[in-house]
Amino acid sequence: MSLTLQTSLVESKEAWEAFLATSPTANFLQSWNWGVFHQKLGKKVFPLGLFQNDQQVGAAMVVKEEAKRGNYLTVAGGPLLNWQDATQLQTVFDALRQLAQQEGCQFVRVRPQERETDQLRDIVRQLGLQQSPMHLTADLTLQLDLTQSEEELLAGMRKNTRYEVRRAEKLGVEVRQSEDPNDIQAFYDQQLEVAKRHNFVPFSYQFLHEQFITFARDHQVKLFHSYHEGKLLASAFIIFYHQEAVYHYGVSTAANEKLPGSYACQWAAIRWAKENGGLKYNFWGIAPQDQTEHRFAGVSLFKRGFGGEEVQYLPAHDLPVSAGYQVVRGFELIRKKLRKL
Repeated sequence: MSLTLQTSLVESKEAWEAFLATSPTANFLQSWNWGVFHQKLGKKVFPLGLFQNDQQVGAAMVVKEEAKRGNYLTVAGGPLLNWQDATQLQTVFDALRQLAQQEGCQFVRVRPQERETDQLRDIVRQLGLQQSPMHLTADLTLQLDLTQSEEELLAGMRKNTRYEVRRAEKLGVEVRQSEDPNDIQAFYDQQLEVAKRHNFVPFSYQFLHEQFITFARDHQVKLFHSYHEGKLLASAFIIFYHQEAVYHYGVSTAANEKLPGSYACQWAAIRWAKENGGLKYNFWGIAPQDQTEHRFAGVSLFKRGFGGEEVQYLPAHDLPVSAGYQVVRGFELIRKKLRKL
């Protein structure tokens, strides 16, 4: 019997999640709930499955982004497939190209959940992809192995980080967990204050709220809040999926500057993830160590204090679909320079 590959949209959450449960590179960016979240933001979402004789062997949660510079499709943390199988790759990227053309898009932007190698760069080049001017999602990440004991995790920390974790305990810093969507308003308000202090564009309330309530329905997200004498110090927005806890967003108050609230939040989240079967704690995006002027250099130094392995995924790449892509690319290169990204 010959093996045939074909793509089609998956209509069942159960079927989608059943396949992702078998995929070693499955991540929350390819989860069904990530697609639902984007639908709530008013975007078109396409859960594209790759099938071999009716058995699913690949997946790409595709989101359509509409922008003044031109519409495009994104696949963050995917596609999930065998990147060594040329036939699978060609079938999926042909389908993505066709979908982009149907939707009037200029290009397809992907950031695979695959570690960057020279071989992988050659593969995407042969597929006709070009490295993107802009990030799609974090590609340089810091990941902590949770199969270690708590003593080993503490020993792996930078001396100053370990000191701050223990100081938080001595000072009686309290950490509370929450799955209450009403807490997102306070998180959003605090994010606005942080954005003013550090001069960045904050996420909208709708973006944070819809993401939280979508994942909360399946108990896949938690907020961790640290307090000292009843005063809020810091909060962490943690997504837990596929035995991986991801520190997706974080905020801190002015009171946190002299107290170890952020350290207490992280240590509580790490311990919670470990106790609940987590195998990895992902601190999410970090800046390269040699880029000391990067706008995320400070928070990256904080994250690195907890130890862990730096994992470099293949950066975002674009599949051009129309001649207009080069105009969009030029615009994004200019914007990247202006924003010092």
